[in-house]
Order: sequence, then C-alpha cells, then structure tokens
Amino acid sequence: MATLPNPLLNYILLYVADPLKSADLYAKIFGVDPVDRAPTFSMFVLPNGLKVGLWAKDDVQPPANAPGGIEVCLTEQNEAAVSSRAETLRGLGLKIAQEPTNMDFGFTFVAIDPDGHRLRFFVPRG
Repeated sequence: MATLPNPLLNYILLYVADPLKSADLYAKIFGVDPVDRAPTFSMFVLPNGLKVGLWAKDDVQPPANAPGGIEVCLTEQNEAAVSSRAETLRGLGLKIAQEPTNMDFGFTFVAIDPDGHRLRFFVPRG
C-alpha cells in the first residue's frame, strides 16, 4: 500500500442554523473578527492559523446529520481564566453543561452553543 503524506489538521467546520448570528457569538468567544461573513457561511482564522468555518446547516452538501460526539477544545492560560470564561459564556446565554472543575487532564468546563456544539475550555494539568 502506498504511503500518503501526513495531512495537516488546520480547519474545523461547524454546521449552524444562522452563520451570521453564530459569527457574532464566536467573535466574542475567539476574540477575533471573522475573515468571511455571509448568510450561508462565515469563517475565522485564529492567531495560531486554525480556521473555523460556520456553514448554514440547511445549505450543507451532501446533507449532514445533527452535530454530536465531538468537542471543540480551547486552552486557557490558568484556572482563573477558565472560570472567567465560563461566566462570560453564561452571560452570553450559553448553557454550561459542565461547571468549572478539576479533572485528570486539567481544570475545565463545557459550554453548549445554540446549535448544540460542545465547547471545552481548559488549562492543562502542569
């Protein structure tokens, strides 16, 4: 079997009900403005180069199943930043599925965006 070159994970695509509304939310979460913003698709390029696209779920081809089974994970600098982020997202109306807590890998919490995507924020254990 031929060996393929290693792929580079540099893009995450989330299916959302309203890319414009989701772009407003994710701009607050990521702290950057989208580089593309339209009714059917919005995209962010984060400081580390990772791209996050928000695609209108009714426009996806081929049609996709509802989200679930994955998490978008974002690291924070320290436990205070994790706790502060949880309060900020709660204030934006996001459901907090897991309150800030210590786990074996670090201090973490999970928020759920309006489309059901799980967002885990954490600071890795030392």
